[in-house]
Amino acid sequence: MAETNSLLNCRRDNPTGGSNPPLSAKTNLNFSCKISYIFPPSFANMNNIIQLHDKQFIKYISAQEIEEAITIIANQLNKDYAIEQPFILVTLNGAIIFAADLLKQLKFSSVLSCIKISSYQGTQSTENIKTLIGLNEDVKDKRVLIIEDIVDTGNTYKALVNLLKERGAKEIRIATLTMKPEAYKFDLPVHYVGINIPNKFVVGRGLDYDGLGRNLQDIYQLYS
Repeated sequence: MAETNSLLNCRRDNPTGGSNPPLSAKTNLNFSCKISYIFPPSFANMNNIIQLHDKQFIKYISAQEIEEAITIIANQLNKDYAIEQPFILVTLNGAIIFAADLLKQLKFSSVLSCIKISSYQGTQSTENIKTLIGLNEDVKDKRVLIIEDIVDTGNTYKALVNLLKERGAKEIRIATLTMKPEAYKFDLPVHYVGINIPNKFVVGRGLDYDGLGRNLQDIYQLYS
């Protein structure tokens, strides 16, 4: 199982509205903001449903809650990298929106680069990892911080760790906007998690379904 501890626990029993219960926080190296949603079978507010290609998605996590989770990650990164700044590696294309929101809140200087690795076909994550844009910078003896939009099976994350170790990185950590603990199958620690979600396909905030949905400010879950 992934080594993640809860920094922020939130629960909303009614996704249509209402205030969240009080939040509790504690400081951990590995942490996550956990948000749980319960959808009644009859829940079908058409204002919360969108169509992408041949599938419908229902609004799942609001932009405000996403932004709160990003701020929590940024605050922890500012503490952890206050003395020795990391080399930041952003995964394309999904993590660019999360990375942009996160970087604006970081108070330390850092070198930033991007890498494009793909493991998805449609709505399924596969073990077929394709490197489409490689890492050109030297990471030997550097602290590397991977920025991801989602960690599900962990296949992409594992491939990145192997690559960075081969290149001589001194330390490797990852910050991800979302994570699916039920799908994760490696023992590698996932250091900074914004929101833990169930093992269901989601779009929005950089996450896509065959190219569509990345621009959505909220996160939507597969509905039909």
